[in-house]
Amino acid sequence: MTIGIFLSLKSILRKIIIKTRYRHPGLLKRVISSCLFLPLILFIIIQYILMRNKNNFGNRKMVEYADILEAYQRIKTEINKTPVMTSRTLNAMVNAKVFLKCENFQRIGAFKMRGAFNAISQLTEEEKKRGVIAHSSGNHAQAVALAANLLGVKATIVMPSTSPKVKVNATRDTYGAEVVFCDPTIKARSETAQKLIEQHGYTLIHPYDNEDVIAGAGTAALELFDQVNGLQMVFAPVGGGGLLSGTSLFVKGYNKEIKVIGVEPKNVDDAYRSFISGKIEVNETTNSIADGLLTNLSELTFSIIKKNVDQIITVSEREILNAMRFAWERMKIIIEPSGACSLAGVMSKQIPVENKKIGVIITGGNVDLTDFFNLLENKISNF
Repeated sequence: MTIGIFLSLKSILRKIIIKTRYRHPGLLKRVISSCLFLPLILFIIIQYILMRNKNNFGNRKMVEYADILEAYQRIKTEINKTPVMTSRTLNAMVNAKVFLKCENFQRIGAFKMRGAFNAISQLTEEEKKRGVIAHSSGNHAQAVALAANLLGVKATIVMPSTSPKVKVNATRDTYGAEVVFCDPTIKARSETAQKLIEQHGYTLIHPYDNEDVIAGAGTAALELFDQVNGLQMVFAPVGGGGLLSGTSLFVKGYNKEIKVIGVEPKNVDDAYRSFISGKIEVNETTNSIADGLLTNLSELTFSIIKKNVDQIITVSEREILNAMRFAWERMKIIIEPSGACSLAGVMSKQIPVENKKIGVIITGGNVDLTDFFNLLENKISNF
């Protein structure tokens, strides 16, 4: 391609010189001196652009609908087929039929198990022998730990020193991963993980910027459509964009007429702003109770979302809390703030849903109940 461009530029320049020779002889020297190296310079610039694009996407296979179908066959014996739950009260509130895909009942308590197992299971034997690494303080850490354990692969998880003890214990003691602590910053997590990769040759399992993780995440929507017929709209939360990417790829591959709505906390609305501006935006704050949705989109997830998602809306912290409370009190299911975002989006009534069948991905239910049980502990100690 670049050689063809170079030859075309050379041909054009030759024609310019021939015409100039006869019409403006005095100008010829100036044309030659100023343009002699122009094709070479343009060639170098074009080559650089192409190489940069290759580094970004050339070595990556874009995720497709078929990848999600294949992922499900790969992981279905190792995951839970999570239930779909409904509420008459919720249906009456929004005048629609709402179906909650409850990934809070998934292994490790969140959808992340789907992508982690799909990614690790496809590593080469050499990569499995060297081991995998992830940096996370939440659901992805536990998902990688358990998936690696099931596949007989060593897992190392970089966690901030401020991580809740319950999550550290689950990752290390229950699922058998090695935990390495770092300072509680995103930069420290990344740098610590990179040093360990350089030392041991671990394979990084990224929580969303990974094609196999995205394909695995999309299997939640696959199950939902297998369990419920005639859905017209699907709501899913968005943080780094892995789940929303996988969900939108499946839904649009299944039926392009079905709407896909992303829901994001208003306090960390980078995906919403990116969707509008057409370029990746970043957050200046991480002040949200939806701690699983604080990350920014990647180039990979943004490219998928731009193509397949119909709309992204935002919800307030109060709306997230109200949705979470509704699920706990009325439906008797424990969901975390990040998982409640999609439900909050439906309940906010920003999107007209009247008389429609709505699918809602509830991403997880990992909530630290230490304070709650300490309160009860103190209460019974006074009996």
